[in-house]
Amino acid sequence: MRVAASHDLPKLSGLGVVDRVPLVTGRKSRWPKTDSEGGVEDAALLILEWLAEQGVNAMLRVDAERLAEGRPPWTFAASGGPLEAGMRADGASAALCLSSAVARLRELGIVVPY
Repeated sequence: MRVAASHDLPKLSGLGVVDRVPLVTGRKSRWPKTDSEGGVEDAALLILEWLAEQGVNAMLRVDAERLAEGRPPWTFAASGGPLEAGMRADGASAALCLSSAVARLRELGIVVPY
């Protein structure tokens, strides 16, 4: 398998090499379009950082095997800090997963500002 060098990737205005990730649509030649009005990327980073400041370990993950099986590929997991037990939320997209996770955290008494 050949790994493309940064100069082999399509040029997208305002995006760094790390941000040039194909959409999880099954179409490997399609590249994401940016949303200047905000997006799940900014919200996710802010929420993860805020949770860490509260002593909560958290992650947002995508799983290729789950995608191939037709199951929701995105997972949010958190534990520690004020959480008595770990929690998990799954979603078909990063935005749905994060939204579900924030709702679940609020049910558990952690009011995530965003």
